[in-house]
Amino acid sequence: MHENSMKELTPTKIVEELDKYIIGQTDAKRAVAIALRNRWRRQQIEDNLREEILPNNIILIGPTGVGKTEISRRLAKLAAAPFVKVEASKFTEVGYVGRDVESMVRDLTDFAVNMVKAEKTKEVQSKAEHLADERILDILIPPVRKPHQSVHPVQPMQVQSQNSSEQNDEEINSEEYQNKKTREWMKTKLINGEMDEKMIEFDSQSPPAIGMQVMGPFGMDDMGINIQEIVGNLMPKKKKKRKTTIAEARQLLAQEEAQKLIDMEVVQREAIQRVEESGIIFIDEIDKVTSSGGKGAGPDVSREGVQRDLLPIVEGTNVNTKYGVVRTDHVLFIASGAFHIAKPSDLIPELQGRFPIRVELQSLTEEDFVKILTTPQNALLKQYSALLGTESVKLNFTEDGIQEIARIATEVNEAVENIGARRLHTILTTLLDEILFDVPDKTPKETIKITADFVKDKLDKIVKDRDLSKFIL
Repeated sequence: MHENSMKELTPTKIVEELDKYIIGQTDAKRAVAIALRNRWRRQQIEDNLREEILPNNIILIGPTGVGKTEISRRLAKLAAAPFVKVEASKFTEVGYVGRDVESMVRDLTDFAVNMVKAEKTKEVQSKAEHLADERILDILIPPVRKPHQSVHPVQPMQVQSQNSSEQNDEEINSEEYQNKKTREWMKTKLINGEMDEKMIEFDSQSPPAIGMQVMGPFGMDDMGINIQEIVGNLMPKKKKKRKTTIAEARQLLAQEEAQKLIDMEVVQREAIQRVEESGIIFIDEIDKVTSSGGKGAGPDVSREGVQRDLLPIVEGTNVNTKYGVVRTDHVLFIASGAFHIAKPSDLIPELQGRFPIRVELQSLTEEDFVKILTTPQNALLKQYSALLGTESVKLNFTEDGIQEIARIATEVNEAVENIGARRLHTILTTLLDEILFDVPDKTPKETIKITADFVKDKLDKIVKDRDLSKFIL
């Protein structure tokens, strides 16, 4: 993100932005807002002290579906920072089948490279489009080429042909002028889109196809080697004849030209710098790698091993990636877990010390559910209304209807299993199932009203039958 826009992103503004998508959870929003602002503050400090200021990593504690992941994802989007979400349970200590812990840093670096590449592509887009247009014009109206003149000394016999060569030059100049005029006329038509539907044949560069099977639990990403790139550079790129519409050819050629204009070394350097200065790694389900107090062996064997492998990365270490070495000292780690069975104090002490900020997220109430259904920019009711709007059917949720949906969600969460806001997805899909199926064939009505009676009629039977609600809702 641009320095100025980061400066304007004060903790209050960050919380305001997060409020647009996440209901409640003020404590968690405040904690992540301060963490994000501290990164900008750190950048303003002089070099000597800047290196010493390490980020305060955060543990978000709370049941599933209350907004832990969403807070982190929105935060990264807000700061335009490289962000990656990983499940702690996917990692295992070295020697057990699973992913190597360092691969989370490689994934983050991949994300940052793609992010910077997309930005650089945007910068050179207009130049690339201009070059693509010139390539298309060269195919449609090949430029006039002057005949190759011999460099032998002039013999007396050739003097008489001098006049005819002057005449040829005049003809070529006039042809060149005509050619230039035609090109300009054609270029205008091309830019205005008048020729979009015409077909054109052109040479496109296709990278060599490389298939490779890697045996064993570790893929090439875990080794930090990009075999595809190494072999791709050794093998020449093939020219492939393609025949498409001019509209499509312009897009394909513009992409090719943009690739040529971007310096990948600069992209990789900038991506690594972004990862080191503003990368965010969200480690979900961290409670699943806590040891259950040595009760029995089995899967517990590798859990503490994962924590010990996580430790150096969270503390700060150098990780080899295919783009170069990445230091993780200033990467912000946000861990989350429900901690139903285990507690944060069950983590190994060294790892606990690396997550000094702990925030508990509250379970959602009926009132929260009403807000979740209506307030956020991506609210569920808005999503369903938009989906049915494509079929010219208007969904109208009455206030008492929304209240009834929230009441049922709270009731089912208390009775069956608390899955937070995700319960609203299951309830709405069951509630609107018939409507979504019947539109447009059997439901010609243009407005469908969802009232409290409609909700009760559809869901009461399922909610009352505990066994049925366990399966359906």
